[in-house]
Amino acid sequence: MNPVNEFRLALILGGTRSGKSSYALDLARNFPVPRLYLATAEAGDEEMAARIAKHRQDRGESWDTVEVPLELTGAIAAAQGRYQVILADCLTLWLSNWLIRGGDSAELKGVCLDLVNILKKTATPTILVSNEVGWGIVPEHTLAREFRDWAGWLHQLLAAAADLVVLMVAGLPLMVKSPNKKEE
Repeated sequence: MNPVNEFRLALILGGTRSGKSSYALDLARNFPVPRLYLATAEAGDEEMAARIAKHRQDRGESWDTVEVPLELTGAIAAAQGRYQVILADCLTLWLSNWLIRGGDSAELKGVCLDLVNILKKTATPTILVSNEVGWGIVPEHTLAREFRDWAGWLHQLLAAAADLVVLMVAGLPLMVKSPNKKEE
């Protein structure tokens, strides 16, 4: 089964260091240039700055990169028809950025629904990378529990809209949903 070029929306999920970003890059490299990378991370400290630099190096020169810590939806909409593929990495950082800025639940729900709605309409193949955070212990801190719950809800909406959903485990892709796999 080869899902390449057969999807409009792909969701790549997995834990930390599971191979999500590498898999997403490999998937996107099957599309010709121009390619767009939407980066949601902010370099708040030296360690994060080093991670961002490594991601840039891993991508190479064949990508346009736009940093969108909050304005992911607008960037996806603006990129339609201008690129052969869009890769957004990572949705949980994007969600964290929104939570940290202190908006209320109604605003965050609206932002998430706006993202899902634009992704349902996208014509340019789009790959989303996100961390699966709901498999661990219940977080002690209220904000961490809120984040986990929002991420799980957003992942459900995105998986329903996606043509391709891949769960990365120890560097191995598990096809959860694909254009070639019949739903049970």
